[in-house]
Amino acid sequence: MTRTAPDPVERLREAGLRVTAPRVQVLRALETLEHPDVDTIASAVRSEIGAVSTQAVYDVLGSLARAGLARRIEPAGSPARYERRVGDNHHHVVCRGCGAIDDVDCTVGRAPCLDPATAGGFIVDEAEVTFWGLCPMCQAKVET
Repeated sequence: MTRTAPDPVERLREAGLRVTAPRVQVLRALETLEHPDVDTIASAVRSEIGAVSTQAVYDVLGSLARAGLARRIEPAGSPARYERRVGDNHHHVVCRGCGAIDDVDCTVGRAPCLDPATAGGFIVDEAEVTFWGLCPMCQAKVET
């Protein structure tokens, strides 16, 4: 899902975060990359501003996630991935062949999309669902 987003500097300020070059570049990377892992984000940031440690990128991503500017997803068997699409409780589909990840909108009504039969006294505000299968490219490989 492509969204027109305000300037990264403006987003950081609105979230009450200090504006730094790594934060700006991480936000820019999240706008252009589809569900990247930390190494991919770090490479993109380094290509723009030079040296930045992987730990610094982890720290930035943690700050962005806590501020609601990024979301961390953790598909089983894959390193953590990050995205800019936040606040709508969407889900993901993961290819078992190549690991490609795509967004899946909520399947039923309002967030959290799924209501558990019992929640042990918890108030549920989010549901995380991961669908697994084969992407079109991997399907084509299996068919040939």
